[in-house]
Amino acid sequence: MADLKRERLGEGEALLKKLRRLRLRAATAGKDDRAQLLALMDDIETVRRKLLRECALLDEELKVAAVRVTAANTYARVAQTSRRPQREH
Repeated sequence: MADLKRERLGEGEALLKKLRRLRLRAATAGKDDRAQLLALMDDIETVRRKLLRECALLDEELKVAAVRVTAANTYARVAQTSRRPQREH
């Protein structure tokens, strides 16, 4: 899983760069060049879907991290209370 994360590292940045390039191409495309505009729309839609997938993966990773933080805090709290001397009545 760590290898997968390393592979994905920067993938979002690459997709955003590609989207910027596509936007520039769309701005310079001729309004009468229907084939080029359709190809650009298809490329933009593909990048958009990939970015949405990346967002969903990041959202899932954030949820897992939040659960781990909660578990670590709970463990630390329990460990801290077990080290305190017991008060006698």
